[in-house]
Amino acid sequence: METTIAAISTGQAPGGLGVVRISGPEAFLVAQRVFRSLHGKRLDDMVGYSAALGEAVTAGGEKLDDCVALVFRSPKSYTGEDVVELSCHGGLIITRMILEAVLAAGAQPAGRGEFTKRAFLNGKLDLAQAESVMELISAHGAEGVRLASAAGQGALSRRVAAIRANLEEFAVHLAAWADFPEEGLEEVDAAALEKNLRNSGDELSKLLDGFWRGEIAREGLRTVIVGRPNVGKSTLMNLLAGRRRSIVTPYAGTTRDVVEELVSLGGVPLLLADTAGLRTTEDPVEKIGVAAAQERMRAAQLILAVFDGSQELSQEDVQLVENLGELPVIAVVNKADLPRRLNLEILRERFEQVVEIAAASGQGVKDLEHALIQMVGGDFHPEDGQLFTQRQRAAARSAKKSVDQALEALAAGMTLDALTVCLEGALSSLYQLTGQQVSDQIIDQVFEKFCVGK
Repeated sequence: METTIAAISTGQAPGGLGVVRISGPEAFLVAQRVFRSLHGKRLDDMVGYSAALGEAVTAGGEKLDDCVALVFRSPKSYTGEDVVELSCHGGLIITRMILEAVLAAGAQPAGRGEFTKRAFLNGKLDLAQAESVMELISAHGAEGVRLASAAGQGALSRRVAAIRANLEEFAVHLAAWADFPEEGLEEVDAAALEKNLRNSGDELSKLLDGFWRGEIAREGLRTVIVGRPNVGKSTLMNLLAGRRRSIVTPYAGTTRDVVEELVSLGGVPLLLADTAGLRTTEDPVEKIGVAAAQERMRAAQLILAVFDGSQELSQEDVQLVENLGELPVIAVVNKADLPRRLNLEILRERFEQVVEIAAASGQGVKDLEHALIQMVGGDFHPEDGQLFTQRQRAAARSAKKSVDQALEALAAGMTLDALTVCLEGALSSLYQLTGQQVSDQIIDQVFEKFCVGK
């Protein structure tokens, strides 16, 4: 990491502020060639965490923009290296021109996630914490932000470290006992080892079981709004989207295609789809819409089944209830602002969650939020430490498999050498999870998902 890198670290859109970040052994030298202080300050004379007001200039001394230079000294910087951030006006062209000047002054273009990669390689954060950076940037809802923030503060890493410490105690003892028999070390207590393995396996199981909840927070829950025509599906879609996303009319069959939107309800991101009203129709276009609705319904992780509370259940409603089978459903009884004629007990006998709302006015949204949170497993506690990438889950699964094999070997009366191999396998997987032992290929794969500039 002897090169000095640079990139635009703010979004590729006009804004009030643009930042060009420079990191590496020659960060001060490169930045000084581009930055002209209004008060004669030299960047390499400034202490860390200080700023200077000046101008960004070309190699020929032509002013590009007013500029503030922020100085961070190694090792107390994001990357662990010397870092200078040049803050200018947030126009796309001006930030690119300043970056070009910085590259002309000797910096190399940063790759995807290279600043965070250097932070990892310099020991500023582990691999799980590094992954949380991109999760924070790409979070779809409040739960995703909480998950990424907790992981960035080490919640997952601490949970993994506790499991790892339990296994390390016995792995070290077993290895020493096997390698140095002449030292007269006390043989490992089989009962204590079994208890330790079972506790570690249970903790890994809990960690893996929580992945689904974390995945929802990250990627959103595939959710489909279904119901017969004119029960208020599109009105509900618009309410949850916070804008007019679906066309609403009093005429049946208005929605012909699937309308999609990413929304947040109670902090939970939903990949929400409004579909055509489910009914028998001879209209060839509407038939296609109905077929698409049924296909989406079968693939959904959650279904919002909408019924008109101002009318008794129709034959189409009854057919929908039967077709939902064992799918995860919240029954949404709409038009609660009108006299109710629908018998709620029929739906409550069939569905665990039944909510009354008035989608046109927003009445009942809090009840719908509460029902959703119950459906996805209750309150979310990312501060306890949650897996949040497929790479992490694969490592945890591998560790769990090795622990299970150790228990089987112990039960079968196999030698302690065999147990040692299983324990080392579990520890190796846990080290991979947080990055203490991980290949360059895996590191590259992690940071390839990042944006340039982070």
